[in-house]
Amino acid sequence: MSRILTRRVRGAARSGTIRRGVANPSLPGRLSFLLDLDGTLIDSVYQHVIALREALEQVGINLAVWKIQRRIGMSGGLFVAALARELESELDAATLARLPGLHADAYLRQFDSVRPLPGASQLLATLTEHGVPWAIATSGIERYARLALELLELPADTPLITRDQVRYAKPDPDLFLTAAAKIGVEIADSFVVGDSVWDLLAARRARAIGIGLLSGGYEREELIYAGAFRVYEDPLDLLNHLDEVGVRRPVQY
Repeated sequence: MSRILTRRVRGAARSGTIRRGVANPSLPGRLSFLLDLDGTLIDSVYQHVIALREALEQVGINLAVWKIQRRIGMSGGLFVAALARELESELDAATLARLPGLHADAYLRQFDSVRPLPGASQLLATLTEHGVPWAIATSGIERYARLALELLELPADTPLITRDQVRYAKPDPDLFLTAAAKIGVEIADSFVVGDSVWDLLAARRARAIGIGLLSGGYEREELIYAGAFRVYEDPLDLLNHLDEVGVRRPVQY
């Protein structure tokens, strides 16, 4: 792993200007970041948990909150499959079709309580300042992911890949592969930053290096076992240790 990291770090950010999140194609091998959204940049995991519980209750399903929390970040299809294993009776197609909309509506009713995680905006600004391309890739739908951009005070043209744009969500690698393609970088030169085991499993399948954050509720050991190269508390902690993953100001001679 150390030799792989060394090779990738050689492509770390150099001097020069760069538009927010967009790679410079004249610098192949440039280090890049692909970041999850919920629990990674914004403090929204528990709002999603409560919203999902509310949605399930509306279709007559009672599921413990902790079981829902353990599945935040995985694709909707896998969530339903996991849900079915918890229930004695099968879910009919009409019920399954209602759940995504009910979840979205319930989450939006709680969005006023969502806040950026410490250091999130500063982390993205620092990556831009250092010429490191980045994009956001989330299993959430665009309907509420766009609201998060406003919360983080990011422009509308911020590179953002949502569940609506890919065939499969996490732990499949599609979101991160699509995000890398959108900003013109190689996935093998990218760090994937996420707060759940599903993010890190997707990173491994995409052949990127995973960085775990504790701000989504998973334990450090769980993130490491899922493939995290480094684990930090939140975006601020990662920002304070960016040198550990090869992001540094160019040396001036």
